[in-house]
Amino acid sequence: MTTTTRESPTSDTRVGHPAGALTGRTPIGATLTGGDGPEVRSVDPRTGEPLEPAYRYGGAAEVARAAALADEAFDAYRATTVEQRAAFLETIASRIDELRDALVERAHAETALPVPRLTGEVGRTSGQLRLFAAELRLGVWQGARIDPARPDGTPPRADIRQRRVPLGPVAVFGASNFPLAFSVAGGDTASALAAGCPVVVKAHDAHLGTSELVGRAVQAAVAEHGLPEGVFSLLVGEGPDLGVRLVTDPRIKAVGFTGSRGAGLALARAAAARPVPIPVYAEMSSVNPVVLLPGALADRGAGLGTQFVASLTLGAGQFCTNPGLVLAVDGPGLDAFVGAASAAVAGDAGATMLTPGISRAYATGRDALAGRATVLARGASGESAACGGAALVSVDGARFAADPALQEEVFGATSLVVRCADEAELVACLRALDGQLTATVHASPADHGLAGTLLPILERKAGRILFDGWPTGVEVGHAMVHGGPFPATSDSRTTSVGSLAIDRFLRPVAYQDLPAALLPAELRDDNPEGVWRRVDGTPTR
Repeated sequence: MTTTTRESPTSDTRVGHPAGALTGRTPIGATLTGGDGPEVRSVDPRTGEPLEPAYRYGGAAEVARAAALADEAFDAYRATTVEQRAAFLETIASRIDELRDALVERAHAETALPVPRLTGEVGRTSGQLRLFAAELRLGVWQGARIDPARPDGTPPRADIRQRRVPLGPVAVFGASNFPLAFSVAGGDTASALAAGCPVVVKAHDAHLGTSELVGRAVQAAVAEHGLPEGVFSLLVGEGPDLGVRLVTDPRIKAVGFTGSRGAGLALARAAAARPVPIPVYAEMSSVNPVVLLPGALADRGAGLGTQFVASLTLGAGQFCTNPGLVLAVDGPGLDAFVGAASAAVAGDAGATMLTPGISRAYATGRDALAGRATVLARGASGESAACGGAALVSVDGARFAADPALQEEVFGATSLVVRCADEAELVACLRALDGQLTATVHASPADHGLAGTLLPILERKAGRILFDGWPTGVEVGHAMVHGGPFPATSDSRTTSVGSLAIDRFLRPVAYQDLPAALLPAELRDDNPEGVWRRVDGTPTR
């Protein structure tokens, strides 16, 4: 039997349940709810010990309740003004900032991620909520276009005006590796709420307590702003079952997902098989190739090797942008790189991974890759319950181009070095690559001619191309693209990070010869909100 606690309309995370205190329940609308399924606890990955409190899996009843509330809330929420939604996002951000210490403490216990990293992630989470608040006020996201009537034209032209409207309730799946920034109030949730879409989040089992704290902060912000309770809900449930139920509920109109390729494709298939299919924006897998050009290797091969391992092992290799593949033309410069990188990997002490399950999957993937290649170095694994040791392996270019299995992502600190016989083989290997989130090039000025040749190939393969840097670290801003061709994502036309992420949850609507009194504010002649518009083809404000 589902158990619920009803919060008053003015309830606050600090009323009834102190902000940092956990209840083992999550918000579905204005209630704190526990399902009637099996008990589940997040685990301290350092010790393998389960953490209190226990949560209970929800199922069909919880999905139906959350989806129904979201559907009921949609029309009222989408009708809120830009300022109302921006203020709502800012309130969520402020509440998350107020919870910083409690969030960091709980997330550290659930993930073993370092405290400084988690402290920064709290700031990133609240910062991207404020980014979308600012984007709302700017108004460019509305895509307002006006083609005035030309009754005397040949042929005559009607008055046509266009804006973008929200899709409807959005299902969001929390990621394992970012318990805050890609989770309950992360980029998917922030961009969907900014677009005017209610959100139903499935919490990740790895950090249930962190998810509850953030979920209740969002719930309190909904109440504070007098919004319909269905604007936000948070579910706990068994992944394949509850996830498929959620994306196939007819009231859900889009999906945001970060996770494994298998899970992402399962959700995409389920969404495509609906009587009315819906878009799934899934970030799934990427090995993030690094291309080392001859001049750069000759100038600084050993230094690049050390820097590369620092990027590879950052966060135990559990960023979606850790470099899992290096390609270069064979020679002394590559030897220097491999020597320094091998030494750095061999000296790495290992790190605790997010969960024992992720650690086991990593060991399986690492060992499978090692069985298909030459092992250059292996680091220590450590003694935690979820330990993960770094590894570096190598193959030649011809074998890499012929064996697609060598491209499979190993989620952790393992990377493959591909020794190409010459530039032609390097090009062939790049052309054989799957889609990626990132592609990195290290080049000296003498390499710029070759780099220019490679750039069009890399544009076809990746969503973000870096020069003389490392891919770990994704800036949240207006120009960032965190996406890429399949299988990096299920839809390469957008991004899950940055202000452009709002585009995923909007669609265009044109209004032909609508009476002035009925026009949305952003399409009226007097432009009362002062938004940027394209009027008769010319951008203006």
